[in-house]
Amino acid sequence: MTHSYEDRIDRVTAYIYEHLDEPLDLERLADVAAMSPWHWHRVYSAMRGETAAAAVRRLRLMRAANELANSDASVEAIARRSGYDNLQSFTRIFAEAYGMPPARYRREGSHTAFNPAQNGAPTPHYAVEVRHLPAMTIATEPHLGDYMNIGMAFDRLFGRLGAAGLIDQSTRMFGVYGDDPSAVPVDELRSSAAATLSSPPAGLPVTTTRAGDYAVLRHQGPYADMRAEYNWLFGAWLPQSGRDIADAPVLEEYLNSPRDTAPSELLTILYLPLV
Repeated sequence: MTHSYEDRIDRVTAYIYEHLDEPLDLERLADVAAMSPWHWHRVYSAMRGETAAAAVRRLRLMRAANELANSDASVEAIARRSGYDNLQSFTRIFAEAYGMPPARYRREGSHTAFNPAQNGAPTPHYAVEVRHLPAMTIATEPHLGDYMNIGMAFDRLFGRLGAAGLIDQSTRMFGVYGDDPSAVPVDELRSSAAATLSSPPAGLPVTTTRAGDYAVLRHQGPYADMRAEYNWLFGAWLPQSGRDIADAPVLEEYLNSPRDTAPSELLTILYLPLV
């Protein structure tokens, strides 16, 4: 029965990600879950740590932040795509979540610090540490498609590990990214949600991360802003570092969760594999 509930909630999570442009009321999501509309949202909240309505709002705003930072779409178009016909309502709700109105976020968000051509500033220097990482045993859940949607893989992974009692205080969360988003079509991007396991039980499929040197950069702020950081790492830091990039996935370690953390307070460590 537990697995049945996990499957239903996974189905709802995937539906939310794939239908953010459509109305997502509780009754429609209850139909997707094949559960009573009176009680299913309590099950979702208990298993996912946030209500379905909060998840829809968070994911729409996260996508909006990504479009503001990385596209030329108008604020009005982004607002409509996020489900807000009233621009003032979108502006207020976005500012509550991201600390500034959308137009200002596009001009002054943390992503602009990594784009000197945009803000006219000299090339910045950020603290990058070269660190040797040991191999880590991880459980993974694959994801194919837009990296910004990897959250649904994390939901599946932590639903599975949580049901098996394998999550504890020592668990670390990683994203494993195998493709260059500037060179691979977005629907073909390969990645995995991953979690470290201190003592995996027999029969659980696991893998290990690459042991070796990594360029390590700590990021604070919305996930959408990290694209500019990667451009700086590859285009400015790496050429002058004297190092070559290894043929291995990029790792991101997530130190907190967007479910209970403001976007401006999200902490992520980027690991760029080196030879």
